[in-house]
Amino acid sequence: MAETMHELITRRAAQHTPAVIHATDDGQVVSLTWAEYVSRSSQHAAAVLEHVDTARPAHVGALLGNSPEMLVALGAAALGGYVLCGINNTRRGAGLITDLRTADVQILLVDDDHARLLDGLDLTGVEMINVDDPHWAEECAAAPASTPSRRVEGGDPFMIIFTSGTSGDPKAVLLTHHMAVFAGDNLVGRFSLGESDVFYLAMPLFHSNGIMAGFAPAVAAGGSMAPARFSASRFLHDIRTYRATYMNYVGKPLAYVLATPARPDDADNPLRVAFGNEASDRDIAEFSLRFDAHVVDGFGSTENAVIITREDGTPPGSIGRGLPGVAIYRSDPITECAPAIFDGAGRLSNPDDAIGELVNTSGAGFFSGYYNNEKANAERMRGGIYWSGDLAYRDVDGWIYLAGRTADWMRVDGENLTAAPIERILSRCPQINRVAVYAVADPTVGDQIMAAVVLQGGSVLTPDEFTRFLSAQDDLSPKAWPRYVRVAAELPTTATNKILKRALIADGTTVGSDVLWARDVRGRSYHSASATVRIP
Repeated sequence: MAETMHELITRRAAQHTPAVIHATDDGQVVSLTWAEYVSRSSQHAAAVLEHVDTARPAHVGALLGNSPEMLVALGAAALGGYVLCGINNTRRGAGLITDLRTADVQILLVDDDHARLLDGLDLTGVEMINVDDPHWAEECAAAPASTPSRRVEGGDPFMIIFTSGTSGDPKAVLLTHHMAVFAGDNLVGRFSLGESDVFYLAMPLFHSNGIMAGFAPAVAAGGSMAPARFSASRFLHDIRTYRATYMNYVGKPLAYVLATPARPDDADNPLRVAFGNEASDRDIAEFSLRFDAHVVDGFGSTENAVIITREDGTPPGSIGRGLPGVAIYRSDPITECAPAIFDGAGRLSNPDDAIGELVNTSGAGFFSGYYNNEKANAERMRGGIYWSGDLAYRDVDGWIYLAGRTADWMRVDGENLTAAPIERILSRCPQINRVAVYAVADPTVGDQIMAAVVLQGGSVLTPDEFTRFLSAQDDLSPKAWPRYVRVAAELPTTATNKILKRALIADGTTVGSDVLWARDVRGRSYHSASATVRIP
Protein backbone atom coordinates (compact mmCIF):
# COMPACT_ATOMS: atom_id res chain seq x y z
CA MET A 1 0.00 0.00 0.00
CA ALA A 2 1.18 3.51 -0.80
CA GLU A 3 2.17 5.59 2.21
CA THR A 4 1.80 9.03 0.64
CA MET A 5 -0.41 10.78 -1.87
CA HIS A 6 2.80 11.46 -3.82
CA GLU A 7 3.30 7.73 -4.31
CA LEU A 8 -0.37 7.14 -5.09
CA ILE A 9 -0.57 9.81 -7.78
CA THR A 10 2.81 8.95 -9.29
CA ARG A 11 1.52 5.43 -9.97
CA ARG A 12 -1.02 6.93 -12.38
CA ALA A 13 1.59 8.67 -14.56
CA ALA A 14 1.40 6.08 -17.35
CA GLN A 15 -2.36 5.49 -17.16
CA HIS A 16 -4.27 6.67 -20.22
CA THR A 17 -7.85 6.33 -18.98
CA PRO A 18 -9.77 9.51 -18.05
CA ALA A 19 -8.78 11.17 -14.78
CA VAL A 20 -10.81 14.39 -14.99
CA ILE A 21 -14.02 14.96 -16.91
CA HIS A 22 -15.89 18.22 -16.85
CA ALA A 23 -18.36 20.33 -18.80
CA THR A 24 -17.13 23.48 -20.51
CA ASP A 25 -19.10 26.73 -20.57
CA ASP A 26 -20.69 25.71 -23.88
CA GLY A 27 -21.84 22.36 -22.45
CA GLN A 28 -19.23 20.10 -24.02
CA VAL A 29 -17.77 17.35 -21.84
CA VAL A 30 -13.99 17.18 -22.09
CA SER A 31 -11.45 15.08 -20.25
CA LEU A 32 -7.83 14.70 -19.15
CA THR A 33 -6.18 11.30 -18.97
CA TRP A 34 -4.31 10.32 -15.83
CA ALA A 35 -1.04 10.74 -17.69
CA GLU A 36 -2.06 14.28 -18.68
CA TYR A 37 -3.32 15.02 -15.16
CA VAL A 38 -0.08 13.90 -13.52
CA SER A 39 1.95 15.90 -16.04
CA ARG A 40 -0.11 19.06 -15.48
CA SER A 41 0.05 18.62 -11.71
CA SER A 42 3.83 18.21 -11.89
CA GLN A 43 4.21 21.37 -13.99
CA HIS A 44 1.93 23.27 -11.60
CA ALA A 45 3.98 22.09 -8.62
CA ALA A 46 7.23 23.14 -10.26
CA ALA A 47 5.85 26.60 -11.01
CA VAL A 48 4.52 27.02 -7.45
CA LEU A 49 7.85 25.97 -5.96
CA GLU A 50 9.55 28.75 -7.93
CA HIS A 51 7.52 31.20 -5.80
CA VAL A 52 7.90 29.50 -2.41
CA ASP A 53 9.92 31.32 0.23
CA THR A 54 11.91 28.45 1.77
CA ALA A 55 12.40 30.45 4.99
CA ARG A 56 8.65 30.16 5.67
CA PRO A 57 6.31 27.15 5.93
CA ALA A 58 5.59 25.87 2.43
CA HIS A 59 1.85 26.45 2.78
CA VAL A 60 -0.13 27.18 -0.39
CA GLY A 61 -3.75 28.26 -0.06
CA ALA A 62 -6.44 27.24 -2.56
CA LEU A 63 -9.39 29.63 -2.83
CA LEU A 64 -10.93 27.78 -5.75
CA GLY A 65 -14.18 26.17 -6.74
CA ASN A 66 -14.70 22.49 -7.55
CA SER A 67 -12.91 22.59 -10.87
CA PRO A 68 -10.15 20.89 -12.85
CA GLU A 69 -7.82 23.61 -11.53
CA MET A 70 -8.58 22.60 -7.93
CA LEU A 71 -7.91 18.95 -8.75
CA VAL A 72 -4.59 19.93 -10.36
CA ALA A 73 -3.73 21.99 -7.26
CA LEU A 74 -4.35 18.90 -5.10
CA GLY A 75 -2.21 16.69 -7.32
CA ALA A 76 0.51 19.33 -7.42
CA ALA A 77 0.69 19.57 -3.62
CA ALA A 78 1.09 15.80 -3.42
CA LEU A 79 3.84 15.79 -6.04
CA GLY A 80 5.54 18.99 -4.87
CA GLY A 81 5.76 18.05 -1.20
CA TYR A 82 4.19 21.28 0.06
CA VAL A 83 0.99 21.66 2.12
CA LEU A 84 -2.20 22.74 0.37
CA CYS A 85 -4.53 24.78 2.59
CA GLY A 86 -8.19 24.47 1.67
CA ILE A 87 -9.74 27.92 2.02
CA ASN A 88 -13.50 28.04 2.61
CA ASN A 89 -14.88 30.10 -0.25
CA THR A 90 -17.89 31.23 1.79
CA ARG A 91 -15.69 33.07 4.29
CA ARG A 92 -15.55 36.82 3.94
CA GLY A 93 -13.52 39.80 5.15
CA ALA A 94 -11.89 39.40 8.56
CA GLY A 95 -12.80 35.71 8.73
CA LEU A 96 -11.09 34.99 5.43
CA ILE A 97 -7.94 36.86 6.47
CA THR A 98 -7.93 35.06 9.82
CA ASP A 99 -7.96 31.70 8.05
CA LEU A 100 -5.05 32.70 5.79
CA ARG A 101 -3.01 33.93 8.76
CA THR A 102 -3.86 30.93 10.92
CA ALA A 103 -2.69 28.52 8.21
CA ASP A 104 0.49 30.57 7.50
CA VAL A 105 -0.44 30.80 3.82
CA GLN A 106 2.35 32.43 1.80
CA ILE A 107 0.94 31.74 -1.69
CA LEU A 108 -2.77 31.88 -2.47
CA LEU A 109 -4.21 30.25 -5.59
CA VAL A 110 -7.42 31.90 -6.78
CA ASP A 111 -9.57 31.82 -9.89
CA ASP A 112 -11.61 34.52 -11.60
CA ASP A 113 -14.74 33.56 -9.66
CA HIS A 114 -13.12 34.06 -6.26
CA ALA A 115 -10.50 36.78 -6.79
CA ARG A 116 -13.07 39.48 -6.00
CA LEU A 117 -13.41 38.12 -2.45
CA LEU A 118 -9.95 39.52 -1.76
CA ASP A 119 -10.74 43.08 -2.82
CA GLY A 120 -9.81 45.53 -0.09
CA LEU A 121 -8.20 42.91 2.18
CA ASP A 122 -4.72 43.28 3.67
CA LEU A 123 -2.77 40.48 1.97
CA THR A 124 0.64 41.53 3.25
CA GLY A 125 2.94 38.52 3.07
CA VAL A 126 0.58 36.57 0.79
CA GLU A 127 1.35 36.26 -2.93
CA MET A 128 -1.75 35.78 -5.06
CA ILE A 129 -1.66 33.62 -8.19
CA ASN A 130 -4.71 33.58 -10.46
CA VAL A 131 -4.85 30.13 -12.05
CA ASP A 132 -7.16 31.47 -14.79
CA ASP A 133 -4.56 34.02 -15.91
CA PRO A 134 -2.99 32.95 -19.25
CA HIS A 135 0.41 34.02 -17.90
CA TRP A 136 0.12 31.35 -15.19
CA ALA A 137 -0.55 28.66 -17.82
CA GLU A 138 2.55 29.85 -19.68
CA GLU A 139 4.61 29.76 -16.49
CA CYS A 140 3.50 26.20 -15.74
CA ALA A 141 4.29 25.08 -19.28
CA ALA A 142 7.79 26.56 -19.06
CA ALA A 143 8.53 25.20 -15.57
CA PRO A 144 11.28 22.61 -15.24
CA ALA A 145 10.58 19.08 -14.09
CA SER A 146 9.03 19.13 -10.64
CA THR A 147 11.39 18.48 -7.75
CA PRO A 148 9.57 18.05 -4.43
CA SER A 149 10.36 20.66 -1.79
CA ARG A 150 11.04 17.75 0.57
CA ARG A 151 10.68 14.00 0.71
CA VAL A 152 7.35 13.48 2.42
CA GLU A 153 6.52 10.63 4.77
CA GLY A 154 3.13 9.18 5.59
CA GLY A 155 2.83 11.18 8.79
CA ASP A 156 3.59 14.51 7.11
CA PRO A 157 0.72 16.91 6.39
CA PHE A 158 -0.77 16.78 2.91
CA MET A 159 -3.37 19.47 3.59
CA ILE A 160 -4.64 21.91 6.18
CA ILE A 161 -8.42 21.74 6.24
CA PHE A 162 -10.66 23.97 8.33
CA THR A 163 -13.56 22.60 10.35
CA SER A 164 -17.06 23.70 9.32
CA GLY A 165 -17.42 26.14 12.20
CA THR A 166 -20.94 25.09 13.17
CA SER A 167 -20.21 25.48 16.89
CA GLY A 168 -17.50 28.15 16.88
CA ASP A 169 -14.69 29.59 14.82
CA PRO A 170 -13.24 27.18 12.23
CA LYS A 171 -10.08 25.38 13.32
CA ALA A 172 -7.22 24.32 11.03
CA VAL A 173 -6.83 20.53 11.01
CA LEU A 174 -3.68 18.83 9.76
CA LEU A 175 -4.56 16.05 7.30
CA THR A 176 -1.65 13.67 6.80
CA HIS A 177 -0.69 11.80 3.64
CA HIS A 178 -1.26 8.52 5.45
CA MET A 179 -4.80 9.45 6.47
CA ALA A 180 -5.78 10.42 2.92
CA VAL A 181 -4.28 7.21 1.53
CA PHE A 182 -5.97 5.11 4.21
CA ALA A 183 -9.37 6.70 3.55
CA GLY A 184 -9.06 6.20 -0.20
CA ASP A 185 -7.95 2.58 -0.01
CA ASN A 186 -10.64 1.78 2.57
CA LEU A 187 -13.48 3.08 0.39
CA VAL A 188 -12.10 1.45 -2.75
CA GLY A 189 -12.15 -1.90 -0.99
CA ARG A 190 -15.47 -1.32 0.69
CA PHE A 191 -17.35 -0.48 -2.52
CA SER A 192 -15.23 -2.38 -5.09
CA LEU A 193 -14.31 0.83 -6.92
CA GLY A 194 -11.99 0.79 -9.93
CA GLU A 195 -10.83 2.49 -13.11
CA SER A 196 -14.26 2.22 -14.74
CA ASP A 197 -15.97 4.22 -11.96
CA VAL A 198 -16.79 7.91 -12.29
CA PHE A 199 -16.62 9.93 -9.07
CA TYR A 200 -19.08 12.82 -8.84
CA LEU A 201 -17.23 15.41 -6.73
CA ALA A 202 -19.84 18.01 -5.81
CA MET A 203 -18.94 18.51 -2.15
CA PRO A 204 -16.44 21.33 -1.48
CA LEU A 205 -12.88 20.18 -2.14
CA PHE A 206 -11.61 22.52 0.58
CA HIS A 207 -13.37 20.30 3.15
CA SER A 208 -12.43 16.91 4.58
CA ASN A 209 -15.41 15.06 3.09
CA GLY A 210 -14.53 16.22 -0.42
CA ILE A 211 -10.96 14.97 0.04
CA MET A 212 -11.38 11.84 2.16
CA ALA A 213 -14.59 10.53 0.61
CA GLY A 214 -14.19 11.96 -2.91
CA PHE A 215 -10.72 12.83 -4.17
CA ALA A 216 -8.75 10.17 -2.23
CA PRO A 217 -10.82 7.14 -3.29
CA ALA A 218 -10.88 8.40 -6.88
CA VAL A 219 -7.07 8.50 -6.96
CA ALA A 220 -6.80 5.16 -5.18
CA ALA A 221 -9.19 3.57 -7.70
CA GLY A 222 -7.74 5.30 -10.75
CA GLY A 223 -11.28 6.25 -11.77
CA SER A 224 -12.55 9.44 -13.37
CA MET A 225 -13.18 12.59 -11.32
CA ALA A 226 -16.09 14.84 -12.28
CA PRO A 227 -15.79 18.10 -10.29
CA ALA A 228 -19.03 20.03 -9.98
CA ARG A 229 -20.89 22.55 -7.88
CA PHE A 230 -23.73 20.85 -6.05
CA SER A 231 -27.20 21.74 -7.26
CA ALA A 232 -30.27 19.75 -6.25
CA SER A 233 -32.13 20.68 -9.45
CA ARG A 234 -29.15 19.75 -11.65
CA PHE A 235 -28.13 16.66 -9.69
CA LEU A 236 -29.64 13.96 -11.91
CA HIS A 237 -28.60 15.76 -15.08
CA ASP A 238 -25.01 15.80 -13.85
CA ILE A 239 -25.06 12.14 -12.85
CA ARG A 240 -26.29 11.17 -16.29
CA THR A 241 -24.00 13.59 -18.18
CA TYR A 242 -20.86 12.33 -16.46
CA ARG A 243 -22.10 8.73 -16.18
CA ALA A 244 -21.25 8.98 -12.48
CA THR A 245 -21.28 5.73 -10.51
CA TYR A 246 -20.13 7.07 -7.11
CA MET A 247 -20.84 10.21 -5.12
CA ASN A 248 -19.91 11.50 -1.68
CA TYR A 249 -21.98 13.85 0.45
CA VAL A 250 -21.95 15.65 3.78
CA GLY A 251 -24.80 17.39 5.57
CA LYS A 252 -28.20 17.57 3.85
CA PRO A 253 -27.67 17.12 0.07
CA LEU A 254 -29.85 14.01 -0.05
CA ALA A 255 -32.70 15.96 1.54
CA TYR A 256 -32.25 18.79 -0.98
CA VAL A 257 -32.40 16.35 -3.89
CA LEU A 258 -35.43 14.56 -2.46
CA ALA A 259 -37.21 17.91 -2.20
CA THR A 260 -37.19 18.20 -6.01
CA PRO A 261 -40.17 16.77 -7.92
CA ALA A 262 -39.90 13.03 -8.49
CA ARG A 263 -40.01 11.74 -12.07
CA PRO A 264 -40.91 8.26 -13.31
CA ASP A 265 -37.42 7.71 -14.78
CA ASP A 266 -35.37 8.85 -11.75
CA ALA A 267 -34.00 5.34 -11.27
CA ASP A 268 -32.69 5.32 -14.84
CA ASN A 269 -29.19 6.53 -14.00
CA PRO A 270 -25.70 5.02 -13.59
CA LEU A 271 -25.23 5.91 -9.90
CA ARG A 272 -24.23 2.86 -7.87
CA VAL A 273 -22.98 4.16 -4.52
CA ALA A 274 -23.60 7.26 -2.40
CA PHE A 275 -21.35 7.54 0.67
CA GLY A 276 -21.42 10.27 3.28
CA ASN A 277 -22.67 11.37 6.66
CA GLU A 278 -25.50 13.18 8.42
CA ALA A 279 -28.38 11.89 6.29
CA SER A 280 -31.52 10.82 8.14
CA ASP A 281 -32.78 7.24 8.06
CA ARG A 282 -35.74 8.36 5.97
CA ASP A 283 -33.55 10.20 3.44
CA ILE A 284 -31.28 7.17 3.10
CA ALA A 285 -34.22 4.88 2.38
CA GLU A 286 -36.01 7.27 0.02
CA PHE A 287 -32.88 8.22 -1.94
CA SER A 288 -31.94 4.55 -2.34
CA LEU A 289 -35.39 3.68 -3.67
CA ARG A 290 -35.86 6.72 -5.90
CA PHE A 291 -32.45 6.60 -7.59
CA ASP A 292 -31.74 2.87 -7.30
CA ALA A 293 -28.42 3.45 -5.52
CA HIS A 294 -26.75 1.94 -2.47
CA VAL A 295 -26.52 4.65 0.20
CA VAL A 296 -24.10 4.20 3.09
CA ASP A 297 -24.13 6.84 5.80
CA GLY A 298 -21.36 6.92 8.38
CA PHE A 299 -20.01 9.18 11.07
CA GLY A 300 -17.02 11.37 10.45
CA SER A 301 -15.48 14.64 11.51
CA THR A 302 -12.66 16.67 10.04
CA GLU A 303 -10.37 15.47 12.84
CA ASN A 304 -10.87 11.73 12.06
CA ALA A 305 -10.12 10.73 15.64
CA VAL A 306 -13.36 8.85 16.32
CA ILE A 307 -14.30 6.26 13.71
CA ILE A 308 -17.74 4.64 13.72
CA THR A 309 -18.92 2.26 11.03
CA ARG A 310 -22.47 1.48 10.00
CA GLU A 311 -22.95 -2.20 9.21
CA ASP A 312 -25.79 -4.53 8.28
CA GLY A 313 -28.27 -4.72 11.11
CA THR A 314 -27.64 -1.20 12.41
CA PRO A 315 -30.84 -0.20 14.28
CA PRO A 316 -32.85 2.80 13.07
CA GLY A 317 -31.40 6.00 14.46
CA SER A 318 -28.00 4.49 15.22
CA ILE A 319 -24.82 5.55 13.43
CA GLY A 320 -23.19 2.15 13.97
CA ARG A 321 -20.50 0.72 16.22
CA GLY A 322 -17.18 2.32 17.09
CA LEU A 323 -13.72 0.95 16.46
CA PRO A 324 -11.71 -0.12 19.54
CA GLY A 325 -11.21 2.81 21.89
CA VAL A 326 -14.45 4.58 20.96
CA ALA A 327 -16.59 5.11 24.05
CA ILE A 328 -19.06 7.48 25.72
CA TYR A 329 -17.62 9.42 28.66
CA ARG A 330 -18.52 12.25 30.99
CA SER A 331 -15.75 14.66 31.83
CA ASP A 332 -16.40 15.57 35.48
CA PRO A 333 -15.42 13.19 36.88
CA ILE A 334 -13.90 11.31 33.92
CA THR A 335 -15.96 8.13 33.83
CA GLU A 336 -17.63 5.98 31.21
CA CYS A 337 -21.37 6.46 30.85
CA ALA A 338 -23.84 3.70 31.59
CA PRO A 339 -25.43 1.79 28.69
CA ALA A 340 -28.63 3.30 27.38
CA ILE A 341 -31.90 1.85 28.65
CA PHE A 342 -35.07 2.21 26.58
CA ASP A 343 -38.62 1.91 27.83
CA GLY A 344 -41.40 0.01 26.10
CA ALA A 345 -42.09 2.93 23.75
CA GLY A 346 -38.43 3.21 22.71
CA ARG A 347 -37.70 6.32 24.78
CA LEU A 348 -34.31 6.70 26.41
CA SER A 349 -35.13 6.31 30.09
CA ASN A 350 -31.72 7.15 31.63
CA PRO A 351 -30.42 10.18 29.67
CA ASP A 352 -28.53 11.65 32.63
CA ASP A 353 -26.55 8.43 33.06
CA ALA A 354 -26.25 7.36 29.41
CA ILE A 355 -25.56 10.55 27.44
CA GLY A 356 -21.99 11.73 27.35
CA GLU A 357 -19.27 12.80 24.96
CA LEU A 358 -17.94 10.58 22.19
CA VAL A 359 -14.29 9.88 22.95
CA ASN A 360 -11.34 7.83 21.81
CA THR A 361 -9.78 6.38 24.95
CA SER A 362 -6.74 5.11 23.00
CA GLY A 363 -5.69 8.63 22.02
CA ALA A 364 -5.94 10.91 19.02
CA GLY A 365 -6.25 8.21 16.35
CA PHE A 366 -5.67 9.84 12.97
CA PHE A 367 -5.95 13.34 14.44
CA SER A 368 -2.62 15.16 14.08
CA GLY A 369 -3.72 18.29 15.87
CA TYR A 370 -4.95 21.75 15.03
CA TYR A 371 -2.41 24.00 13.38
CA ASN A 372 -1.52 27.14 15.35
CA ASN A 373 -4.09 26.41 18.07
CA GLU A 374 -2.62 24.87 21.19
CA LYS A 375 -5.62 25.87 23.28
CA ALA A 376 -7.96 23.83 21.06
CA ASN A 377 -5.49 20.93 21.05
CA ALA A 378 -5.47 20.90 24.84
CA GLU A 379 -9.26 20.95 24.89
CA ARG A 380 -9.48 17.98 22.52
CA MET A 381 -6.81 15.90 24.30
CA ARG A 382 -7.42 15.65 28.04
CA GLY A 383 -6.07 12.89 30.22
CA GLY A 384 -4.76 10.96 27.20
CA ILE A 385 -8.33 10.81 25.80
CA TYR A 386 -9.62 12.49 22.64
CA TRP A 387 -12.87 14.40 23.34
CA SER A 388 -14.92 14.92 20.17
CA GLY A 389 -17.44 17.52 21.28
CA ASP A 390 -20.25 15.23 20.07
CA LEU A 391 -22.86 13.92 22.50
CA ALA A 392 -24.01 10.33 22.16
CA TYR A 393 -25.28 7.27 23.99
CA ARG A 394 -24.62 3.58 23.46
CA ASP A 395 -26.89 0.59 24.10
CA VAL A 396 -25.88 -2.72 25.66
CA ASP A 397 -25.08 -4.16 22.22
CA GLY A 398 -22.66 -1.35 21.39
CA TRP A 399 -24.85 0.57 18.95
CA ILE A 400 -24.15 4.29 19.16
CA TYR A 401 -26.76 7.05 18.81
CA LEU A 402 -25.85 10.71 18.34
CA ALA A 403 -27.41 13.20 20.72
CA GLY A 404 -26.00 16.41 19.22
CA ARG A 405 -23.04 18.64 19.98
CA THR A 406 -22.04 19.47 23.54
CA ALA A 407 -23.82 22.80 23.03
CA ASP A 408 -27.06 20.90 22.29
CA TRP A 409 -27.84 20.11 25.93
CA MET A 410 -31.19 21.61 26.95
CA ARG A 411 -32.56 21.87 30.48
CA VAL A 412 -36.34 21.74 30.16
CA ASP A 413 -38.55 21.78 33.24
CA GLY A 414 -35.81 20.19 35.32
CA GLU A 415 -34.97 17.48 32.77
CA ASN A 416 -31.85 17.22 30.59
CA LEU A 417 -32.62 16.72 26.91
CA THR A 418 -30.52 16.73 23.74
CA ALA A 419 -31.40 17.83 20.23
CA ALA A 420 -30.53 14.93 17.92
CA PRO A 421 -33.08 12.36 19.23
CA ILE A 422 -35.86 14.95 18.85
CA GLU A 423 -34.67 15.80 15.33
CA ARG A 424 -34.78 12.13 14.36
CA ILE A 425 -38.40 11.89 15.48
CA LEU A 426 -39.53 15.11 13.80
CA SER A 427 -37.89 14.01 10.53
CA ARG A 428 -40.43 11.17 10.36
CA CYS A 429 -43.16 13.68 9.58
CA PRO A 430 -43.89 13.17 5.86
CA GLN A 431 -44.29 16.89 5.21
CA ILE A 432 -40.92 17.83 6.74
CA ASN A 433 -37.78 17.82 4.63
CA ARG A 434 -35.20 19.29 7.04
CA VAL A 435 -35.24 20.04 10.75
CA ALA A 436 -33.07 21.63 13.43
CA VAL A 437 -33.80 21.54 17.15
CA TYR A 438 -32.19 23.97 19.58
CA ALA A 439 -32.72 25.78 22.86
CA VAL A 440 -34.15 29.22 23.47
CA ALA A 441 -34.08 30.76 26.92
CA ASP A 442 -37.03 30.17 29.23
CA PRO A 443 -38.16 33.49 30.74
CA THR A 444 -38.16 31.90 34.18
CA VAL A 445 -35.36 29.33 34.29
CA GLY A 446 -33.66 26.83 31.98
CA ASP A 447 -34.55 26.36 28.33
CA GLN A 448 -37.47 25.93 25.99
CA ILE A 449 -37.22 23.75 22.88
CA MET A 450 -37.49 25.35 19.47
CA ALA A 451 -37.60 23.53 16.13
CA ALA A 452 -36.98 25.05 12.72
CA VAL A 453 -38.37 23.01 9.82
CA VAL A 454 -38.39 23.22 6.04
CA LEU A 455 -41.29 21.46 4.35
CA GLN A 456 -41.13 19.10 1.41
CA GLY A 457 -41.74 20.87 -1.88
CA GLY A 458 -45.48 21.38 -2.41
CA SER A 459 -46.37 20.06 1.05
CA VAL A 460 -48.85 21.68 3.41
CA LEU A 461 -48.64 21.33 7.18
CA THR A 462 -51.05 22.88 9.68
CA PRO A 463 -50.55 23.31 13.42
CA ASP A 464 -53.27 20.74 14.08
CA GLU A 465 -51.63 18.21 11.75
CA PHE A 466 -48.32 18.76 13.47
CA THR A 467 -49.94 18.23 16.88
CA ARG A 468 -51.50 14.95 15.70
CA PHE A 469 -48.13 13.81 14.36
CA LEU A 470 -46.39 14.48 17.67
CA SER A 471 -49.17 12.75 19.60
CA ALA A 472 -48.61 9.60 17.52
CA GLN A 473 -44.88 9.38 18.35
CA ASP A 474 -44.81 7.09 21.38
CA ASP A 475 -41.05 7.50 21.82
CA LEU A 476 -41.26 11.31 22.12
CA SER A 477 -41.24 12.46 25.72
CA PRO A 478 -43.93 15.07 26.51
CA LYS A 479 -41.14 17.38 27.66
CA ALA A 480 -39.47 17.03 24.26
CA TRP A 481 -42.36 18.63 22.38
CA PRO A 482 -41.07 21.89 20.86
CA ARG A 483 -42.48 24.98 22.53
CA TYR A 484 -41.90 26.94 19.34
CA VAL A 485 -41.82 25.83 15.70
CA ARG A 486 -40.33 27.99 12.97
CA VAL A 487 -41.65 26.95 9.54
CA ALA A 488 -38.95 28.33 7.27
CA ALA A 489 -38.45 28.67 3.56
CA GLU A 490 -34.79 27.76 4.13
CA LEU A 491 -32.32 27.16 6.97
CA PRO A 492 -28.89 28.78 7.29
CA THR A 493 -26.11 26.35 6.40
CA THR A 494 -22.36 26.15 6.21
CA ALA A 495 -20.51 25.62 2.94
CA THR A 496 -20.63 21.91 3.74
CA ASN A 497 -24.44 21.77 3.90
CA LYS A 498 -24.60 21.58 7.69
CA ILE A 499 -27.35 23.53 9.43
CA LEU A 500 -25.92 26.54 11.24
CA LYS A 501 -27.77 26.35 14.55
CA ARG A 502 -26.00 29.27 16.15
CA ALA A 503 -27.61 31.56 13.57
CA LEU A 504 -31.04 30.15 14.44
CA ILE A 505 -30.33 30.47 18.17
CA ALA A 506 -29.34 34.10 17.66
CA ASP A 507 -32.72 34.74 15.94
CA GLY A 508 -34.65 33.21 18.83
CA THR A 509 -38.38 33.64 18.25
CA THR A 510 -37.83 36.55 15.84
CA VAL A 511 -38.38 34.74 12.55
CA GLY A 512 -38.79 37.51 9.98
CA SER A 513 -40.94 36.41 7.05
CA ASP A 514 -41.04 32.78 8.25
CA VAL A 515 -44.04 31.39 10.16
CA LEU A 516 -43.91 30.85 13.92
CA TRP A 517 -46.08 28.39 15.81
CA ALA A 518 -46.23 28.24 19.59
CA ARG A 519 -47.95 26.23 22.26
CA ASP A 520 -48.78 27.03 25.84
CA VAL A 521 -46.37 25.76 28.50
CA ARG A 522 -48.63 22.87 29.50
CA GLY A 523 -50.61 22.75 26.29
CA ARG A 524 -50.54 20.22 23.47
CA SER A 525 -51.83 22.35 20.62
CA TYR A 526 -50.08 24.94 18.46
CA HIS A 527 -51.38 28.28 17.31
CA SER A 528 -50.12 30.66 14.66
CA ALA A 529 -50.96 33.93 12.94
CA SER A 530 -50.92 31.88 9.75
CA ALA A 531 -52.92 28.66 9.82
CA THR A 532 -51.05 26.95 6.99
CA VAL A 533 -47.86 27.37 5.06
CA ARG A 534 -46.85 26.03 1.67
CA ILE A 535 -43.26 25.93 0.45
CA PRO A 536 -43.15 26.00 -3.37
